[in-house]
Amino acid sequence: MAKQSTPVKKNDTVTIRFEDLTHEGNGVGKINGYPLFVPYGLPGEEAQVKVVKVNKNFGFGKLLEVKNPSPERVEPPCDVFYKCGGCQIQHMSYNLQLSMKQQQVKNVLRKVAHLEHVPVHPTIGMEDPWRYRNKVSIPVGEKDGELITGFYQMRSHHIIEDMDTCVVQDDLNDRMVEAVRRIADRIGIEAYDEKSHRGVLRHIMVRTGQETKETMIVLITRTKELPYKNEFIRELTETYPNVKSIIHNVNPARTNVILGDKTTVLWGEEYIYDSIGDIRFAISAKSFYQVNPTQTKRLYEKALEYAAIDEHDTVIDAYCGIGTISLFLAKKAKKVYGVEIVPEAIEDAKENAKLNGMTNVEFEVGTAEEVMPKWKKEGLRPDVIVVDPPRKGCDEGLLQAMIEMRPKRVVYVSCNPSTLARDLRILEDGGYETKEAQPVDMFPQSMHVECVALLELK
Repeated sequence: MAKQSTPVKKNDTVTIRFEDLTHEGNGVGKINGYPLFVPYGLPGEEAQVKVVKVNKNFGFGKLLEVKNPSPERVEPPCDVFYKCGGCQIQHMSYNLQLSMKQQQVKNVLRKVAHLEHVPVHPTIGMEDPWRYRNKVSIPVGEKDGELITGFYQMRSHHIIEDMDTCVVQDDLNDRMVEAVRRIADRIGIEAYDEKSHRGVLRHIMVRTGQETKETMIVLITRTKELPYKNEFIRELTETYPNVKSIIHNVNPARTNVILGDKTTVLWGEEYIYDSIGDIRFAISAKSFYQVNPTQTKRLYEKALEYAAIDEHDTVIDAYCGIGTISLFLAKKAKKVYGVEIVPEAIEDAKENAKLNGMTNVEFEVGTAEEVMPKWKKEGLRPDVIVVDPPRKGCDEGLLQAMIEMRPKRVVYVSCNPSTLARDLRILEDGGYETKEAQPVDMFPQSMHVECVALLELK
């Protein structure tokens, strides 16, 4: 059978008009009905594009020249935006970013969950969508005998050298990375070399409390010992009083994973503290704590509103992490049960409950799909179940356990609209009705969208 030809070939240069955006933020245009996906293209623009890849049903292009820029196109404030890839949509106005994220949630609810009429509200954005991230992990390299730090270039392990700031990082994180690099360079701590698997300092991680401005520095090394550590500690702590904790993490493996298993406190506390609303959290080097507390507060307020709980209600928080949502729920509920597979997270959750004087919350280590049926056997009947799963969505066993427990309401917090839609379909078929969905922009300038959906028992 003859191979079907496409209207364009690799390396062709074509003029195209962008009609739409993909969920990754690429412009979509068609040549004789054949779609081309082009990074940085915006709807309404006509552009010259080089075809870089051709598949049977669609191709990919590289933007060469925009002939009539969209009014929604803006100049990215980051000097390395087109190299870095950490943010994907700084070239879009913030209004377009928000409406695209709302549209993304609408599309998957329609196509995957077949929920045509569920209201998807306009995305809750930030007043100032910059400098919001409270945590950075940055690789360390060497050039001309000096330490350099910077994110990796897109699809590579090559450090972007001319990167002295990141416009979505907290200012303090930026300054602390620079300070650590400078001190380590001066006292002679060498960088890790991936190719030879030699050297010492692999990554610098900085965590900052948004409310408290307390800072934790984590040095990730290949070696068990950190050379010149006393000198390093003295210089850093004398110059920067906001540093409350210096941690050493050892990762001797040849791997892309940043943190190793062994973590020790070199100086100061094991935790720094931060608040979301009036709830305080202790954050360790390995804690999962939301990177954008401003929007986390808005997301949790919406989850709390959907949960509609009072002092008579029992709530289960599946995938409870360090107890962030659980403690918000515990302020209103009679009792909250949290479950999480990571033992360290449960330790943190118990610590955070104690920190806030909350006694009506219980945490258990395990998978939600195993622990919840056990709770059901023990006679636990939740009024509301809240889930906040990882990107892969809820385990099928957990969805079945939820359906069998028959809570009045399910509040689903999601960081991936596709798996949200898939799971909503299963819950709908199990006797629940999706009432509404609220996207929240937790990661401005990037393609990610967080969403919270409300389901009620039919």
